[in-house]
Amino acid sequence: MMPLELHSIADVAGALAQHRYVADAGLSTSLFLALKMGKALLLEGEPGVGKTEVAKVLSAVFAAPLIRLQCYEGIDIGQAVYEWNYPRQLLELQSRQGSSAATVYSEEFLLRRPLLQAIDQSNERAPVLLIDELDRADEEFESFLLELLSDFQITIPVLGTLAARHRPIVIITSNRTRELHDALKRRCVYHWIDYPSREKELEIVRRKMPGVGERLSAQIVDFVQAARRQELSKNPGVAETLDWAEALQHLNAEELSREAVQATLGVILKYQDDVDKLRGGLADELLARVQ
Repeated sequence: MMPLELHSIADVAGALAQHRYVADAGLSTSLFLALKMGKALLLEGEPGVGKTEVAKVLSAVFAAPLIRLQCYEGIDIGQAVYEWNYPRQLLELQSRQGSSAATVYSEEFLLRRPLLQAIDQSNERAPVLLIDELDRADEEFESFLLELLSDFQITIPVLGTLAARHRPIVIITSNRTRELHDALKRRCVYHWIDYPSREKELEIVRRKMPGVGERLSAQIVDFVQAARRQELSKNPGVAETLDWAEALQHLNAEELSREAVQATLGVILKYQDDVDKLRGGLADELLARVQ
């Protein structure tokens, strides 16, 4: 059954738009199908293009809790799924002298981590589960996700299988620093989020930063779009575009100037080599194009 009233692709696009997320037809379609089919949505793309924001917006759309698992190298089942509360188990055994150890292997002694929290039967509604930057985790970690993504359940040795009463809405993001396994991809609806077109990025700035003037907004977007064509170590994402718009607003700028660009390049560029590359005549050249 579809959540709320999102019965069509247009409904999905409209719901995202109400929360100031500009989605193209491809993303709206992929999200609609993921919700309709009860599958996770796997979003890949460069950093800062709005992958994580999809989960945050869905949490607002459905008024549902957002459960976030931030992946990193070395993450394991203890940080992602569950741990036993060993101090509490020990105290329980000491208070029940002579009792079997099996009595402390029950749900009340579990420490629920994000994946188990997402399928907790005490949830009153389906939460949004964000598995963020999965490509940062070790390849072996993906195996922990397969049962969850297939059947929305987790099997715990000794305790048994715990299944969701309300299937979580699952969003998985990846910056594609490595390829994810086919077994995981088969369990997902896949969508690639690219850098936006000029028109789309300008619309994002308008919606997210309504206080920035139209001329300055256009110049910011044109400059960032031009910068992405300069073979930088890390291209500025939409997140950096919005940060730059906010920074220039704080500086009371009404249009881009050479002084403002030179002083604030560190807002959109995150590597010194990139700053050095643009700081000289190249930044002036790009500025001349957008003025």
